[in-house]
Formats: sequence, structure tokens, C-alpha cells
Amino acid sequence: MRFLVDEDVAIEAARCLRQASHEVLLVPEVLGVRTDDVDIWRHAVQTQSIVVTCNRQDFLELAGTEPATGLIILNRRRTRQAECRHLLQLLASAGEDGLKGNINFA
Repeated sequence: MRFLVDEDVAIEAARCLRQASHEVLLVPEVLGVRTDDVDIWRHAVQTQSIVVTCNRQDFLELAGTEPATGLIILNRRRTRQAECRHLLQLLASAGEDGLKGNINFA
């Protein structure tokens, strides 16, 4: 699967996705720092990437208006390891079909 990871997500989450053999695009590297959320969403739709973000409010609104890709809201946890564990558990339980076109929380 391909993921577009927002700049508010810890780099450890991107690393754990890569270690699980997923393609990971980082917003700062692909679109630049401080890219507008609308532009991030458009890029995700164009590249068929699932957005991973901690920015619940703005991206839930975007996903509601144009649900052309998947969205994972990553809840902040006490440790980065816990965030990665929850993210990988979501991927294992939902699978690609459960992630694409849906809003998920990890």
C-alpha cells in the first residue's frame, strides 16, 4: 500500500510502515513543509495514497467532502512504539480494502 504521511506524524510511524514493506511518501519531502491540508488531500487522491495524520479536525472534514482515498487518524500515545503498534494492528485487521475509501483511527 502507499501512504502519504503528514508532517505532524512522528517519523517512527513512517519507519514502521516502511519496515512492513509499504510505500511511504512524507509530506515535507514530496510537497514541502507547511503544505496546506487541501493540497495534501489532493496529492493523496492523485497518487492513490492513504493519508496518515494526527490532524483529526481538518482531515475529517476533507474526507467527508471528497472520500476518494483513505484516511488514518493516528492518535498520539505515550510512546512512539505504542503509536506504531496501533498503526500496524489497524493495517493487519482492516487490510487494504478496509483502508481505501474509509476513515480509520489507530
